[in-house]
Amino acid sequence: MGNSIVQRNNVKVLGNGSQTIIFAHGFGSDQTAWRPQVASFSSDFRIVLFDHVGAGKSDFSAYSPRRYSSLYSYAEDLLDLCAELKLTKTILVGHSVSGMVSLLAALVEPDCFSQLFFIDASPRYLNDAGYYGGFEQSDLDALYESMSSNYYAWASGFAPIAMATQDRPELAREFANTLTAIRPDIAQAVAKMIFQSDHRAELPRLTVPTVILQASDDIAVPPEVGQYMADKIPFSKLLNIDAKGHLPHISAPDVVTSAIASCLST
Repeated sequence: MGNSIVQRNNVKVLGNGSQTIIFAHGFGSDQTAWRPQVASFSSDFRIVLFDHVGAGKSDFSAYSPRRYSSLYSYAEDLLDLCAELKLTKTILVGHSVSGMVSLLAALVEPDCFSQLFFIDASPRYLNDAGYYGGFEQSDLDALYESMSSNYYAWASGFAPIAMATQDRPELAREFANTLTAIRPDIAQAVAKMIFQSDHRAELPRLTVPTVILQASDDIAVPPEVGQYMADKIPFSKLLNIDAKGHLPHISAPDVVTSAIASCLST
């Protein structure tokens, strides 16, 4: 079984240190997104990288729409990885959907984690009574329609908006490349599963200390969402970082790295 998990999720272990940091990527991305952070932390920490099934160089044959119909399956994969590598008390840095994936994993096996970092994560994208998530259902339906009519055109249009760095088009191209590396059917199913999910009820149950890093001008996660999570998660703190867009670890890597480092030392 062991080797199959490593292959399934394209697991890489590198760096030196007694403490382990797991970096978990968001939708449309893969483990290569963490290059700047790996470079910064690998001299002092053991680093674990992986690709969610359906992304990067994961085993695409392991993907099934039925298995991955909720974030709980991705949380199971993360716990499989921790069990396989015998990881406890790790620091987990989760971008976007991996924030909620790590939250669900930490509710099942809190001892796997000593600290969680959420980078532009959201428990719910849809607006609700008394809750601003940033999207109406009609917005999401239009997004799904756009993805299904021409996935590659959608990806090349979405990437620059998500990255929000018009002055550096090469960053949007990099994100477009990882988006288009995903099979369109998988991308559409996963996007729908993420955008229709609601994990607000789980936030107050999280016992692992959590740092919420929130960028500005994020198409997917408005600042109200970061504040909402900080209000609901018991041992949490919110850091509004000086970075724009939904992928600040790529667009403003030094800002994200120093924010993580400052919270690790406390």
